[in-house]
Amino acid sequence: MKRTRISALLSAAVIAGSLSLQSCKNSGGGSKNTSRATGWKINAKEGGFQYNTDFKEQETAPGLVFVEGGTFTKGKLQDDVMHDWNNTPTTQHVQSFYMDETEVTNVMYLEYLDYLKSVYPPENPQYTAIYEGALPDTLVWRNRLGFNETMTNNYLRHPAYAEYPVVGVNWVQAVQFAEWRTDRVNEAMLEREGYLAEDVKYRAMNGEIGGTFSTEAYLNRPGSVYGGQIDSLTGKNQKDSVPSFAKRSSGIIMPEYRLPTETEWEYAAQALQGSREYNNYRGRKKYPWDGDYTRNGQRVGRGDQLANFKQGKGDYGGIAGWSDDGADITAEVKSYKPNDLGLYDMAGNVAEWVADVYRPIVDDEISDFNYFRGNIFMKAAIGEDGKVQVLRDSIVYDTLPTGKVVAVNLPGEVKMVPVGEQETYLRTNFSKSDNRGYRDGDPSSSRFADFYGEDEEKPAMYNSPKHKVERDEDGELVRQYDESNYRTSLINDEVRVYKGGSWRDRAYWLDPAQRRYLPQYMATDYIGFRCAMSRVGSKSKTKNKTVRGKKVR
Repeated sequence: MKRTRISALLSAAVIAGSLSLQSCKNSGGGSKNTSRATGWKINAKEGGFQYNTDFKEQETAPGLVFVEGGTFTKGKLQDDVMHDWNNTPTTQHVQSFYMDETEVTNVMYLEYLDYLKSVYPPENPQYTAIYEGALPDTLVWRNRLGFNETMTNNYLRHPAYAEYPVVGVNWVQAVQFAEWRTDRVNEAMLEREGYLAEDVKYRAMNGEIGGTFSTEAYLNRPGSVYGGQIDSLTGKNQKDSVPSFAKRSSGIIMPEYRLPTETEWEYAAQALQGSREYNNYRGRKKYPWDGDYTRNGQRVGRGDQLANFKQGKGDYGGIAGWSDDGADITAEVKSYKPNDLGLYDMAGNVAEWVADVYRPIVDDEISDFNYFRGNIFMKAAIGEDGKVQVLRDSIVYDTLPTGKVVAVNLPGEVKMVPVGEQETYLRTNFSKSDNRGYRDGDPSSSRFADFYGEDEEKPAMYNSPKHKVERDEDGELVRQYDESNYRTSLINDEVRVYKGGSWRDRAYWLDPAQRRYLPQYMATDYIGFRCAMSRVGSKSKTKNKTVRGKKVR
């Protein structure tokens, strides 16, 4: 009798509790489609505020791996035998982000070239420089006293090298590839979600539609996309013959692909999560893998090299057979084990461009959160009609110091301009658009910069030689060299950092903390790149839970 009564009481309590919770839920703001601010409906058929209340988390975009952010010690572990003193240890925090599983390969870059060739045929004089400006420099393989013509002629396009990392790409070209990739991925996402009709992207590529897709143009002026024909190209989300366009609030538009910052790259290469014990790292890593050696110490594959690098003078892979690293130049991606984050070739194969402008000083006093040097804050240009300006048919070109002509803006893209006084007046977090030289130790960074001006007797600290490329009356390039005797450095605001060792480098450069620099307009046979993407929303994909009685690593 007691058991029956207790059971009845428990049942009653459960029912009362659930009714109470339901009451609280209804009185505390209702369903997710009812505003907690006003009580109005969200996503009502009648109109009003429309918002993606079903959004869960950011989808992992093609080719990327999720990297959960956190704190780590950025900087050198090995002795500074080069005496650069350019990366002293500092504590940094990195937000969660995504990074390419592998370096961008030849076949990935060829897809980019194929798109440009289809949309902007190089045989049309108006478009010739677009395609030619994107072409990798295959002559980087040549050597005055070496026979490398096979790579010069075959490395980029031959199927044997399809999954090898692309090289001969300068920093500017890498950035433009990332911008193109952003637009193509978002174009596919909008088609998948019904905002674009099926196969519109291929019709645009084949010239059946007079225009292309730009993510920023779509977000700012959707009617300008596809040459103004977007109204007739919307998909199943079109309602009552009224075009329906996705917005940032739709949760469908992906953040941009970009080059990783130096801090992100170093954090991802170290992959310290693999050596975590409770709330500490067991130690710092010399390489992206555990241990102090470049050979595999595990039972399976013992003695195998863990990366593709130069082992000694005249030794690019080792003695043929069991003990070599399997490559003499670059190697096919995924030839070696990934690090603890699932990222391949974070040491060896090719070094990689990152987004940062190079300075020997890492100013952690001003920023220890998502540290990055290279910000140039821009905004969309507004036309006389008060609307965002979209470049219809015009193309903006830039001539690099090497003489290579690249397209800065393509037709259909939003025109961007530096922010001005309207955005910077009385701000405390930034005071101008270009912040590449902020607090870098150069006198021009100080409040007394006007005392120095252009006086060559007191040269600036970072004033590398300046090369000018101009055209004569016949349109031919005239190359001029800076012969000034007052230049004191090879560093300026167009010199970028590259990270990681390559097939040409000794093991010393495999340390993720090592950093080197090269002008952003130059390309080599040992520098490639991979893309990254910021994480929006939660830091982690899964909430941290304490596991009792178990070690959490």
